[in-house]
Amino acid sequence: MQKDNSIEQIIGKRIQKIRQAKGYIQQQFSEMIGLSTNYLSDVERGKSSVRLGKLAAIINALECSADEVFIDVIDHGYKVKSSRLADRIETLPPNEQEKVFAVLDALISQSNK
Repeated sequence: MQKDNSIEQIIGKRIQKIRQAKGYIQQQFSEMIGLSTNYLSDVERGKSSVRLGKLAAIINALECSADEVFIDVIDHGYKVKSSRLADRIETLPPNEQEKVFAVLDALISQSNK
């Protein structure tokens, strides 16, 4: 978890990053979820906290999991991290995947001792 930013800033940046990855501009996305563009901007910059109902609307509209939004502020968001790593590994050529698996296997074996 990052220590330099508030939880609101961290979550806001994550929402912004996911929104941009989905190809939504702020105005378009704010209209989809029934927020003003200024309010969405404040949320993404961590200047305003988002209410639970609106947060659920944001997560649903982004078609992501709550873990993805909270990954940087919760201590047990390992499933999302594992999934992201698996996605990245899948993009590697087979010989590079084998190298990654060998390193991971060695690290896991070492930590189990």
